[in-house]
Amino acid sequence: QVQLVESGGDLVQAGGSLKISCSAVAISRFRNIAWYRQAPGKEREFVASITDEHTENYADSVKGRFTISIDNPKRTVYLQMNSVKPDDAAVYYCNSPPEFDPYVWGQGTQVIVSA
Repeated sequence: QVQLVESGGDLVQAGGSLKISCSAVAISRFRNIAWYRQAPGKEREFVASITDEHTENYADSVKGRFTISIDNPKRTVYLQMNSVKPDDAAVYYCNSPPEFDPYVWGQGTQVIVSA
């Protein structure tokens, strides 16, 4: 069973940058993978995705600020977050893009944004 482990969440100042990671266990490589986030009291929402051909897709709210990347030898996907805003505060998860069957959700990694 594929296990997803997110890490790197931290307290970041508004306007700052943070890079979070997601590693996979029991998978040979990512083919299509995405980042999601869930803020308190809100539903989980799509943030960004990348295909095995490195085609990227972003939610409008993060376009131009966040960058998704993948390192398949390490079975790790990253999310570089720049110009962070208070609205970016959430627990971030990686999983299959919305059009694919999901893996079991990991614990996520929390990003806290200070004003």
